[in-house]
Amino acid sequence: MSKEIERKFLVVGHEWRHGAASRRIRQGYLSLDEHRSVRVRQSGDRGWLTVKGALEGRSRVEFEYPIPLADARQLLDILCLEPIIEKTRFLVHHAGRAWEIDVFEGANEGLVLAEIELEHADAAFESPPWLGPEVTDDPRYYNASLVTHPYQAWPDRQAQASSRESPPPGTSAGADPA
Repeated sequence: MSKEIERKFLVVGHEWRHGAASRRIRQGYLSLDEHRSVRVRQSGDRGWLTVKGALEGRSRVEFEYPIPLADARQLLDILCLEPIIEKTRFLVHHAGRAWEIDVFEGANEGLVLAEIELEHADAAFESPPWLGPEVTDDPRYYNASLVTHPYQAWPDRQAQASSRESPPPGTSAGADPA
């Protein structure tokens, strides 16, 4: 068992793409409720089964196990709730930290999120110039929520997309975890 502590942000612009490595991800959920989720993921040529507990602040327990790729594909195609989350994940390094940037496709096309995993909930980090507003505490941005409420169906998504065009002046996301 491990603890997952992460923060999520919208992404502004495209300068983060320079030199970023990427991989395709398909993931789906076998079970979703307020206390736990059971996720199947195909990432590149590997399969994973992940069980996550409920969020407690900005952390949660997580159990992750490799599974055969053929099993992951079958679970995604036959048993997982729809829509399946499809995205390209980019790995970007900034100021000594690894950021994962997910560019969503399909029912969640248009959504671009950056995630950083931290050692503890109030760990400081330097904000990259492409980091937009924090959405860690907004459950609509959880991957599990994007299955039941896809981004393309959000009535206010156009307003949110235009608000991402430029970051708020004078903000530093890592300095004050608020």
